[in-house]
Amino acid sequence: MLLKKLQLKTIDYKFALTICFFLFFTPIISAQEIIPDVVAQKPIEVPSGGKLKIDGIIATVGDYIVLDSDIDKGFLEITAQGGSVKDITRCQMLGKLLEDKLYAHQAIQDSIIVSDAEVRGMMEDRLNYMTQQVGDINKVVEYYKKSSVEEFKTYFADILKEQKLASEMRDKIVKDVEITPEEVRNFFKKIPKDELPTFGAEMEVAQIVVEPKISKEDKQKVIDRLNAIRQDVLEGSSFATKAVLYSQDPGSAPNGGYYKMTRKTPFVKEFKDVAFSLQAGEISQPFETTFGYHIIMVEKIKGQEVELRHILIAPTVSEAALKEAKERITNIRNKIINKELTFADAARTESDEKETRANGGTLVNPTTQDTRFELTKMDPTLYSQVSNLKGDEISQPLLNTDDKGKKTYKLITVTNRIEDHTADYAKDYTKIKELALKEKQINAIAKWFDAKIKDTYIKIIGEYKDCSFANNWLKK
Repeated sequence: MLLKKLQLKTIDYKFALTICFFLFFTPIISAQEIIPDVVAQKPIEVPSGGKLKIDGIIATVGDYIVLDSDIDKGFLEITAQGGSVKDITRCQMLGKLLEDKLYAHQAIQDSIIVSDAEVRGMMEDRLNYMTQQVGDINKVVEYYKKSSVEEFKTYFADILKEQKLASEMRDKIVKDVEITPEEVRNFFKKIPKDELPTFGAEMEVAQIVVEPKISKEDKQKVIDRLNAIRQDVLEGSSFATKAVLYSQDPGSAPNGGYYKMTRKTPFVKEFKDVAFSLQAGEISQPFETTFGYHIIMVEKIKGQEVELRHILIAPTVSEAALKEAKERITNIRNKIINKELTFADAARTESDEKETRANGGTLVNPTTQDTRFELTKMDPTLYSQVSNLKGDEISQPLLNTDDKGKKTYKLITVTNRIEDHTADYAKDYTKIKELALKEKQINAIAKWFDAKIKDTYIKIIGEYKDCSFANNWLKK
């Protein structure tokens, strides 16, 4: 997506809700009911005696409709995310909406299933986020002019289902598209020399991580606390209230620890194993995951879906443990400086981070899955930690606190620096392969559109019939 990622600031709850809506419900701008084509063309009488299109319908794609107001919402989405709309026409915006509708329509024809459980799970995530932004679910309902929370959920469930159908359809089109080394070579050869892409300065980075050791006593304190909470609930206290008061899970604590989940929901294995071992009304014993210690209470079991509440409490890292971790990582650094160990060997034998340990501490770019980080796109925190390192210099021990509040010490070094340069086939094969694959996927999608447009009922009305579209929506 060419749109800039907007960081939300809760200045005014109406503005926040607008941003929430457009960030979460791209690319499907608006949900419409499925209607027969005749409705899209039927005018109604208005008090003045004139004619009015029902709901401002401007296009039909299979069983879906597009409203004129959807185009306005599309422009608002781009503006809300910090983008410019000055070079985007209404015709271009309509073309994008037609693509989304055709994806969703064809997904149904291909028997792609989006379960109600999936939609409900997505709904909970969105509602939790939006509620966190404005503080009250009723403000969300009021802003979108719905009469109740249930009406609001039904409205957004349609949006989410259509969005998921479109996403699944796009994935199906490109999932079997592969690229061979010969195709990558031919792709690169056909680019004129004066049009070769330029890649920005990049770095390869490695790190060694030391985790402060949490004492058995500190762990037991958390277990005892959770057991006390559990006993209170068994004696009649509200689990939801306890979660609001004591849970350290920011995603669920404001909602009383509530989650809906299936076995496909991306929770850690230990959490799912406990959740699906309980009966309705049962409360688990305290158990450990990478996040800390939990207790779970199952409220309902509906087929493969579980509704539950949970409380998370993480043991506190003591100052003594932090001091010990800093001493340990300082000793590791001294060994590397004194040539007793290479950085890579120290990472393999001393680092507590299992994800990077086997690779000598080398970090993988989560965006590209490559080991290179482009400086202009690097995480600001990581960039600040490596930007001033010279040559193969090793950082001083850095105290790091992740987004879950977990504290660690780490050492960082830059293992490779790549300056700004014009694309080179040998040095930049991974990036060139990615570009070649994207081109092949785009071609596959274009062929798919050509075929499906011919076989699908599509009608565009009014002034939009004069648009020049990238795809042959008008079937000329």
